[in-house]
Amino acid sequence: MRIKTMLLLGAMTTASVSAQSNNSSALKPAYLDLAVTCNPTEANVAAGSGFAMQGGSVQLHGQFWRGFGVVADVSGLHNGNMHSSGVGLDMVTAVFGPRYTWQPAQRRYAIYAQFLAGEANGLHSVFPSARGASDSAGSIAWLAGGGMNISLTRHLALRAFEADWLRTQLPNAATNVQNNLRVGAGIVIRFK
Repeated sequence: MRIKTMLLLGAMTTASVSAQSNNSSALKPAYLDLAVTCNPTEANVAAGSGFAMQGGSVQLHGQFWRGFGVVADVSGLHNGNMHSSGVGLDMVTAVFGPRYTWQPAQRRYAIYAQFLAGEANGLHSVFPSARGASDSAGSIAWLAGGGMNISLTRHLALRAFEADWLRTQLPNAATNVQNNLRVGAGIVIRFK
């Protein structure tokens, strides 16, 4: 329920600010874009014990004023056998926040930086607690990083790369903190 509420608030904020910025002729026109990316991730259960996860994300980004905008990112990651233990992990994150995009005049590329916050949900794994273990858990999530898009046409771009630090706090019988490196590439559809 919280994920749906966050995405709805993000869409309403983007639409509201987009409508306001269209009233100003001195500013660049607002636009929305939708990115679909493949996101291999180097994850950890506890400090010093990393493993790889595979997955993808969908991002809805609204740019509304001089490179500033907001973005909502929903991603899913999977590992079927962490450290050959027979225990897997599925993780779904939903984060939202600001993004700044810099695009030089008359250039086909755009570079962006973002800081997003939201929720992470771990599923189909083992999450220890004082009352025993559970197969699912939730926590706050932060995602900070950036990337580069290369325009192919007016409405289509290549997400050449994205690199993000993803921090979650799922129970792990140690620090209950996971610092993950998420990288990605994909396609961007722009609606102007």
